[in-house]
Amino acid sequence: MRRPRIPSGPVGPRLLHALRTIALALLARFIAAARRPAAPPAAPRRLQVRFLIMHAYGMGGTIRSVLTLAGALAAHHDVEVASVLRSADVPFFPFPPGIRITTLDDRRPGRARGLLAPVLRHLPDVLMHEGDYASRSVSLWSDLLLVRWMRARGPGVLITTRPGLNFIGAALAPPDVVTIGQEHLNFRAYRPPLAAEIRRSYRRLDALAVLTRGDLRDYRKVLKGTHTRLVQIPNAVPALPGPRSDLSHPVVLAAGRLTRQKGFDLLIRAFARVVERRPDWSLRIFGSGGDGDLLQEMIRDRGLGEHVFLMGRTRRLGHELSQASLLAVSSRFEGFGLVILEAMSKGVPVVSFNCPRGPSEIISDGVDGLLVPRGDVARLADGLLRLIDDEDERRRMGAAAVEKARSYDLAAVTTRWLALLAEVTDTIEAAPVW
Repeated sequence: MRRPRIPSGPVGPRLLHALRTIALALLARFIAAARRPAAPPAAPRRLQVRFLIMHAYGMGGTIRSVLTLAGALAAHHDVEVASVLRSADVPFFPFPPGIRITTLDDRRPGRARGLLAPVLRHLPDVLMHEGDYASRSVSLWSDLLLVRWMRARGPGVLITTRPGLNFIGAALAPPDVVTIGQEHLNFRAYRPPLAAEIRRSYRRLDALAVLTRGDLRDYRKVLKGTHTRLVQIPNAVPALPGPRSDLSHPVVLAAGRLTRQKGFDLLIRAFARVVERRPDWSLRIFGSGGDGDLLQEMIRDRGLGEHVFLMGRTRRLGHELSQASLLAVSSRFEGFGLVILEAMSKGVPVVSFNCPRGPSEIISDGVDGLLVPRGDVARLADGLLRLIDDEDERRRMGAAAVEKARSYDLAAVTTRWLALLAEVTDTIEAAPVW
């Protein structure tokens, strides 16, 4: 269900921004009045940690990384993951044991009860920032459910997972709730209105966690002079089923949402050059999204139907990586690039555009993969051909990739999150994880 729209033109966005600002201010007063700040216990053994995410049942790197982290923290704290929206009966990624899943706006047929839901779902939301793409999916009904959920929760930690939710958490979290915003995309990828709101609102967060050293530098400037604790903690490599690749299959793999950001149009153009020299190799692109028809048309127009395959979504990415010899990353920009580490964990070297922000912080060029200039189709093709033609170098890089993935081990990343929770709550002591 797409978000109902208000009138277009210069008046519409200004009106929506004004309504959102007023609504957030009024709701913040309402929630603060309804709950008195509670003095924290002297030394609680477990915290109430709550993640707020848009689609816990969907597919994507943010969803996978949030669920992985939530499952790891559940060994130490009481963890809830609240999904603002739900439309699927079965989650794409299995929920880890030990966490509680809460759905706010259940969009499945027959799930809405009462008279308000059908009416309010057709009215535009007033909480989600209009510059956040998630604003296209929510409504006044999901606003109401979100406020009800936040008001009903007791003291603890709220971890929000995208700009629009970070703004809401910063504005509406009760006084006895510690707020931590997560950034899964690099700051420079945001359009000016959203970046401006980040500068205004993130200073009200207790902490902000970013994925890369580059974003750490950017957000130091954004948050200079504020009390917000800023940390850089990368995503952890989830444990994937399937053996390590033996790098013998003539397969290049790519994975991600079929959107312009991921640059699969550029990858298809690059692989057309690869096929001219190595027609026995194929490209498998896993994922779904709005650009699927466009990409399929490109494949057909270039006569690549026997070489490039849109594989759709898969729950068996680990097994698919085990059957690949290279990973190609053609993104125009990235927040981190979790699939790079997933491939490395299977011993698969990576050829990637040196796009902002994640690939260059993960890949050591010439050691465990190759970085080529951003958007340079010819250089991407050359990089793929280099490792296709040189099996010894491919295997050397694959072995180094496994070692690189180990440095992003879940236990190490969880330790850093536990230390952050200890610091911002000042109620627990950081301790070794495993």
